[in-house]
Amino acid sequence: MAKELKLMKGNEAIAEAAIRSGCDGYFGYPITPQSEVMEHLMIEKPWETTGMVVLQAESETSSINMVYGGAGVGKKVMTSSSSPGISLMQEGLTYLAGAELPALIVNVVRGGPGLGTIQPSQADYFQAVKGGGHGDYQMYVLAPASVQEMYDFVFKAWEIAFKYRNPVMILSDGAIGQVMEKLYVGPHIPRWTEEELRKNAPWASCGKPTSRDHNIITSLDLDSAKQEEHNHKLQAKYREMEEKEVLFETINCEDAEYIFVAYGSSARIAQKAIQLGREKGIKVGLLRLITLFPFPKKQVAEFSKKVKGMLAVEMSAGQMVEDVRLAAEFRCPIEHFGRYGGIIHTPHEVLEALEEKIIKG
Repeated sequence: MAKELKLMKGNEAIAEAAIRSGCDGYFGYPITPQSEVMEHLMIEKPWETTGMVVLQAESETSSINMVYGGAGVGKKVMTSSSSPGISLMQEGLTYLAGAELPALIVNVVRGGPGLGTIQPSQADYFQAVKGGGHGDYQMYVLAPASVQEMYDFVFKAWEIAFKYRNPVMILSDGAIGQVMEKLYVGPHIPRWTEEELRKNAPWASCGKPTSRDHNIITSLDLDSAKQEEHNHKLQAKYREMEEKEVLFETINCEDAEYIFVAYGSSARIAQKAIQLGREKGIKVGLLRLITLFPFPKKQVAEFSKKVKGMLAVEMSAGQMVEDVRLAAEFRCPIEHFGRYGGIIHTPHEVLEALEEKIIKG
């Protein structure tokens, strides 16, 4: 079937993808700049067409626990919020990871810390990638750079979430969430039948008490040896993700002497900075991160052996740059350029930072 062309905001694309991907339930709470996710769902009324549940919870804490319950019975369930709201969900996220339950969480990042601003930011990198909650856990983290990827990554998220029985986060920002672009949408995928659910989620409780027979660890199990065994299992799963599920894009890197490393909105800005640099005779390319966890360590390491320097470009005081430096093992100069609190950098600023921090040194 031919794809349908639409004009949508990034947040609306998330909601449209949820409906078309066979999502069973969305539980959320409004917060700028991601409120259009729920608004679009309310306008489309998927409960009348697909049977999808759409519920505004009384808080972000309630919404993530509703997701936890839905995930426990094998349903495709999701929530979305922005930075302070995601902070309130951290305990629930660790429970999802600890219980090995698939779920989708969308974070349309805004400036902070604290209440901050409603403008775009990328300062939730640590919260998403390093784990803002307690314990040794990881989420699979996708970083869209366009409205089309906001849509496409919902389908990818379900694939990964159920393959690895793990929560997945789409880490966007206020710019990608609010920008309007053309979008190609595919046909509706029906929600799973009960038979398909049992096939795709045989571990689900399906009305039975959760127990170790279903590989779901409970918060009341205080046996340290069993907890360590369970954590070994989780770490093995995360290593498998790092081996098999890394996603990235390289742009103008074939002859590059310098590399921008960026994701999301910053990657779009860096692409224009590449054009400006090439016009000045500076051979610069871009490594665009698509997965933040797993991080493309091998690709960063390879580039660090070949180029004269790398510039991490992000809308934060410097979070992603730590992983770039670790992966590169400091084989070449690695610097950071960022704007804070909701300010978006310009391509000229990015190029100037490359020249001042690395080329002129």
